[in-house]
Amino acid sequence: MNARSQIRSSCLVTNDDGIKSEGLRQLAIAATQSDFDVVVAAPHQESSGSSAALSAVPADGKIMMSRTELAGLSGIHTVAVDAAPAFIVFTALHRAFGPVPELVVSGINRGPNTGRAVLHSGTVGAAMTAAIYGMRTAAFSLDWRDGAQTHWDTAAAVAAELLPGLRSQRPGVVLNVNVPNVPRSELRGIRPASLAATGAVQLQILATARDYVQVAVHESAERLSDGSDAALVAAGFACVTQLLPLCEV
Repeated sequence: MNARSQIRSSCLVTNDDGIKSEGLRQLAIAATQSDFDVVVAAPHQESSGSSAALSAVPADGKIMMSRTELAGLSGIHTVAVDAAPAFIVFTALHRAFGPVPELVVSGINRGPNTGRAVLHSGTVGAAMTAAIYGMRTAAFSLDWRDGAQTHWDTAAAVAAELLPGLRSQRPGVVLNVNVPNVPRSELRGIRPASLAATGAVQLQILATARDYVQVAVHESAERLSDGSDAALVAAGFACVTQLLPLCEV
């Protein structure tokens, strides 16, 4: 074993968009190029909005999973799991997919995860679960909106720049990274950020009745505060916000 291989860190890559997401593939490639020993374990289907839910345990306790392959990741252990991303992280920390990983990264989410609404994000929830157990972890999201071209290469480039530093990041802290959906040539840089007061989208109740509640999701119209994650992304910057998953008063 050479000196370089001795210092390679093991890394779990997961997401909430599902195993077939291009963002997951791009993040896993960026992790391998950062000299991490990568295992990919992601939900069999989309699990957006799942937060840190452990909502996968059936009556007999068996969680179904299947080996799969992603383009450009030949030889990388990759599994689709019938579970939410936080549950996948939880089981990974109990050796479900091999040795306990040293790092956990989640994403790249197709859509922003900014503001205090990150509480509800499955992408961030996976990283939060890792942080609770003292892991070094990060969540990556691309500020994509319906109908727009998806600039995965820009988000992947930001991930590739930040991932090596994750090795020395304070354990138990989530790096929440949001990247504007622009060509790489138009990215204005990477900045630290605070959380915006609200998320990029808000839930509106349209009607209530005896047997249903009708809701709609729309973009937030609130003014973006200077230095917040939402404001920086809107201005063309990738931004990094440090989050603590649980704090006592």
